[in-house]
Amino acid sequence: MTTFKELNISQPIMKSLEKMGFEESTSIQAETIPLAMQGQDVIGQAQTGTGKTAAFGIPMIEKIDPSQRKIQGLIIAPTRELAVQVAEEINRLGQAKGVRSMSVYGGQPMGRQIRALKDGPSIVVATPGRLLDHIRRNTIRTADIKTTVLDEADEMLDMGFIEDIRDILKNIPDTRQTLLFSATMPKEIRDIATNLMNDPTEVKMKEKKMTVENIDQYFIEIPEKQKFDTLTNHLDYYSPQLAIVFCRTKKRVDEIADGLQTRGFRAEGIHGDLTQGKRMNVLNKFKNSRVDVLVATDVAARGLDISGVTHVYNFDIPQDPEGYVHRIGRTGRAGRTGEAVSFITPREMAHLNVIEKVTKSKIQRMAPPTNQEAKRGQQQAAADKMRKNIEKQPLEDYYETASELLQDYDSKTVVAAALKMMTKERRNIPVNISSIQPISVKKGQQGKNKKGGPPNKKYYGKRGQSGRNQGGRNQGGRNNRKGNYQKRPSSKSHY
Repeated sequence: MTTFKELNISQPIMKSLEKMGFEESTSIQAETIPLAMQGQDVIGQAQTGTGKTAAFGIPMIEKIDPSQRKIQGLIIAPTRELAVQVAEEINRLGQAKGVRSMSVYGGQPMGRQIRALKDGPSIVVATPGRLLDHIRRNTIRTADIKTTVLDEADEMLDMGFIEDIRDILKNIPDTRQTLLFSATMPKEIRDIATNLMNDPTEVKMKEKKMTVENIDQYFIEIPEKQKFDTLTNHLDYYSPQLAIVFCRTKKRVDEIADGLQTRGFRAEGIHGDLTQGKRMNVLNKFKNSRVDVLVATDVAARGLDISGVTHVYNFDIPQDPEGYVHRIGRTGRAGRTGEAVSFITPREMAHLNVIEKVTKSKIQRMAPPTNQEAKRGQQQAAADKMRKNIEKQPLEDYYETASELLQDYDSKTVVAAALKMMTKERRNIPVNISSIQPISVKKGQQGKNKKGGPPNKKYYGKRGQSGRNQGGRNQGGRNNRKGNYQKRPSSKSHY
């Protein structure tokens, strides 16, 4: 995998990426960004959820001069939901450089859009129909556009926008750079590439086999602020032998590792800012079970091969399916079984659906353990240790003292006192974890109505401005914990 630093991205955009929590690029980003930054036209073929917005957004922003109050970048998207989402991500990527984008789509008052355009956004993200209206009214001037992006070109073809696309491109200077992204490449899209692009380089992401074996996969839908308490409850309830917790930022690694230590867990963090010696020291502790929980970024965990990892936690969901598979593959090794649990905020549910589709995995819903269940889990871990001592250790030397205790107290009280002494009771100290932006899939990608049929043309109209509904999924259950406790069923559906 390639880090964004290795792609020679400017410092302002690197600052934005770090704030967004991204260190490693996805495959489409690593392939596309260098080509686009050299000024080449690019055809990118990749599935949804692979980070295409940053793949075209970063090179576009690099070329923008924010001091000029002119439209210098244009992104064409099939639906208004997609246009809004892309514009939001472009704003986050361009924030440190001072580059601003706005979305333009049908269904909004034209006058309001015209007033907003007079404020001089550098980049416009628009649906085809409304964009043509603005071009014809001369309220969007195309003379200064340096880069044009066609996002989800095959979707626009399916929705009947292909002629609108041709008309739009003919109104933009021939000196433009054109970047076209599409999951599939039908003939009509190829024709645009041949006739309206300048010797494009094709980047095609091969569909890798990303199935996951020997790993039970679960997700917990949880608000951002409740993630840490949910993590500690889960660790207490299920008592993993060795666990890795993945985060998107170095700052969160430090905060979570410190927070776990504060609550009495044997935890350490690793990320790219640590020296090689410090990282090796932490990894050796983890391998030798002197640390039970390793908190890591993707970069720091690259190539990590440690046997005995029973649980992987995605404290932050990765930005692409390949990263998800890479992370959870740290468990379930050498024929053993493992468990992966992802904490998903409500806005990230559609992104989870993309990961399921690409990895061909069923990720089952899990209810978060309650505080009371976490306490019972700690007691159960202590009871397990007692059972092992009873079965394996010679205890004759303790019989006399045990008999004395039983003369003063009943057997249940004596065992309860022993369990209390062995149980790690957590210090319920508040821990604050800094927030990061959730990863959400463009809603226009869902592509089907509730019944799974083709898009509702009446709902869209020719302009195709409205979003599509998400399909539903059934909830997943859990097996029993060590045969002793029934895992809590979920009362909510997948979506």
